Amino acid sequence: MTRIFSFEDLPTADLVVDAIYEGGSAGNTSSDPIAKLLPGAGNQGGFRASGLGLKRKFVVLYSSGEEGDWPDRLDLNTGQFVYYGDNRTPGHDLHDTRRRGNLLLKAAFENAHGDAPKRAEVPPFFVFTKCPTAKSNRSVQFKGLAAPGFPGLPMTEDLVAVWKTTAGERFQNYRSVFTVLDAATVSRAWIDSLSAPEGTSAIAPSAWRSWIESGVYMPLTSEPTKVIRTESEQRPDTALKAAILERVWAHFKDSPHAFESFAARIYQLSDRRVIIDEITRGSVDGGRDAIGRYLLGLSGDPVYAEFALEAKCYRPASDGVAANTVGVREVARLISRIRHRQFGILVTTSVVARQAYEEVRGDRHPIVFICGRDIAEILMIQAGYNSLERIGELLAEWSA
Repeated sequence: MTRIFSFEDLPTADLVVDAIYEGGSAGNTSSDPIAKLLPGAGNQGGFRASGLGLKRKFVVLYSSGEEGDWPDRLDLNTGQFVYYGDNRTPGHDLHDTRRRGNLLLKAAFENAHGDAPKRAEVPPFFVFTKCPTAKSNRSVQFKGLAAPGFPGLPMTEDLVAVWKTTAGERFQNYRSVFTVLDAATVSRAWIDSLSAPEGTSAIAPSAWRSWIESGVYMPLTSEPTKVIRTESEQRPDTALKAAILERVWAHFKDSPHAFESFAARIYQLSDRRVIIDEITRGSVDGGRDAIGRYLLGLSGDPVYAEFALEAKCYRPASDGVAANTVGVREVARLISRIRHRQFGILVTTSVVARQAYEEVRGDRHPIVFICGRDIAEILMIQAGYNSLERIGELLAEWSA
């Protein structure tokens, strides 16, 4: 059972990964649990830093999960946390934000790539997500202690200014990548010491001390206990994602061959190592709607894995209408068409039925499933089409 800390106990509570910290019952900002749990963090906003200037005592990164344009996400398998900065509306320079969050991110990542004394200037980042409970809709869940950067990710890619468009206006914001460290508990003693003039690094979590001293990340990773996604996990989890998927399906439902080309592009957008060689003609595709290669080696000494892709523009679930799911027959057809040393990609605007998913994973067939939610997220996150207006423009260009 998930551990829950009551609102009254927050001032003395440790930070425990995945524990829930209840908010108050006042119905206003005084019920915010983060402000009570971490004095100095403030009671509003997604970016909350304690202290003055660029040398902060600590920083809270709070994600409500409701920002369609800025989809923060935590990969529990690898410990990678992607967080968007605080320049989220047009009319401001990248660093010209009220809380100066983007300036702080810039300084933190610059120091993170320096030597040990520079890393020591990086404040600890505490990651929280919204987690309403029966007692308070302001309750939060602690997801971990994070450090800027990620193992194996070049320093040129862990803090990147990306362009967004809102109501026809373009502006920049940071996309930052953190590592959630292997620290199951952050002690109250260390939290309190962060507000002291000198602090006490000796009682910091060992994963944090190791990163400061050596620059080596110790990610908090977790191996999934299940091998398939449920149908609900394959469906869009926000209204915007659902609307984007519905728009895509409506556009291609009467043009399945056009969707094959679009599905190939979706897979290519998901990973820059994907190369599409051919969109096959419907009469001679042999069960493969596209074929291509995945780059395994270095660009100067490439090694490729070939793949076959099949696309299914099936009706997604909406307004009480059940989805037209991809079943065993469709998946078996793709498996039968995969040649020796190839893998398969199945792209659908709907979901893969449980039996089909279980058989593929249970028999270890090399099949990648890209389902309805994945399509919406790839379009929003990798491609930047984060509104129905922009999706409409994309589809219009696709049909031109």
